[in-house]
Amino acid sequence: MEFTGGARLEVRITSADVGKRVSVRYVTDSATAGGKFTDAVGVLTSWDNDVLLITRKDGRSVRIAGSALAAGKVVPPAPARRRGPSATFPELARATARAWQPVETEALGDWTLRAADGFTRRANSVLPLGDPGLPTADALADVRAWYASRGLPAYVQAATGAEGTQELLCAELERHGWRREVSAEVRIAALAPLGDLDADVSAVRLSRTVDESWLHRYQRFGEPGPAVRPVLRSGPSVWFASVAGTGGVPAAIGRCVADGRWAGFMAVEVDPDQRRRGLATSVMTALARQALDEGASAAWLQVEADNDGARALYDGMGFAPHHHYHHYRWAEA
Repeated sequence: MEFTGGARLEVRITSADVGKRVSVRYVTDSATAGGKFTDAVGVLTSWDNDVLLITRKDGRSVRIAGSALAAGKVVPPAPARRRGPSATFPELARATARAWQPVETEALGDWTLRAADGFTRRANSVLPLGDPGLPTADALADVRAWYASRGLPAYVQAATGAEGTQELLCAELERHGWRREVSAEVRIAALAPLGDLDADVSAVRLSRTVDESWLHRYQRFGEPGPAVRPVLRSGPSVWFASVAGTGGVPAAIGRCVADGRWAGFMAVEVDPDQRRRGLATSVMTALARQALDEGASAAWLQVEADNDGARALYDGMGFAPHHHYHHYRWAEA
C-alpha cells in the first residue's frame, strides 16, 4: 500500500501531472457509505472530463472518476532491477526487433511499419519508437491504410513497465478505438550463468539453417507461408537448435540470435510427450554457449503473460521481467 492507515489522505496530483508515475487511493464503485478504498500505481495517462486513466506496468488501465479520488501523489520511477544486466527500453526494443525482422518495412517518422504476410504479430505490427511526425490520429489513419492495402489487420506494438516505455501511447490507442489482443513479458538475464547450467547438451544439434524437420516442431503456423523462412533466418547471427525425436520430428527445438552483447532466445518448444526431461534447458544452454563464444554477455527472451509453465522455467534460469509489450489491433466498426 502506498497510503498507510495512519497517513493523511490528500490529493496532491492534478491534470498537469499527466505522463508521471502516480499512486492513488480511490473509492470503489461498490463502496458503501462507510467507504471502501483500493489503490492503483502507474502512469497517469490522461485526466479528461474529470476521469483519470492510470496505466499499470502490465499495460492494464484503470479508470477513476475524479469524485472517487481520496488521495494521490506523484511517486518516483520504479527502482532499477538488481538482477541481470542493465538495459534501457530503446536498446532492448531495437535488439528484439533485429532478431525478428519482417520482409517489408516503411518509415512513418520514427515509427516503423512492418509486414511479413501475416506471420506473427511481431513481424506485422508498427514499432513506434519515437514521434511519427504527425498527430496521433493522423498517424494511426496512415497505419490502417498501409495494412489494409496489404490485406492485413492493423497492429501496433506498444510497451509498458520500464522507464521510457509507452503508457501514454497505450492510452491513446485505446482512446482511438484500438484494442489489446495479447501481452507478453520481455525478460533479461546474464548469459554466462545460463551457459554454465548443468545440462546435457550432447544431443543438441546446432545449425545455421532451418530445415523441414525443425519447422514440423515449430507450432506458430499451419502450412509454412512464403514469409516464414525469411523471418526465421533474419538477424545478425542466427542459430537453430534441435534434439532428435521420433518420426523425423525433433523432440525439442530453439532459436537464438547473437547481436553484440545480446543473445535473444525464441521458438523454444518441446514435444508434449517429452516434457520435464530437461530438453528445453539443454537447448537453451547449448545456444547460450554458442552466443558466449561470439562475445554476447546478456540474454533476453519473450514469454506470453499467461504461459505459467514457461515463466516458471525462466525464473529458475535467472530471467527477470524488464518490460511488457502489447499488440493493439484496430477494432473496425
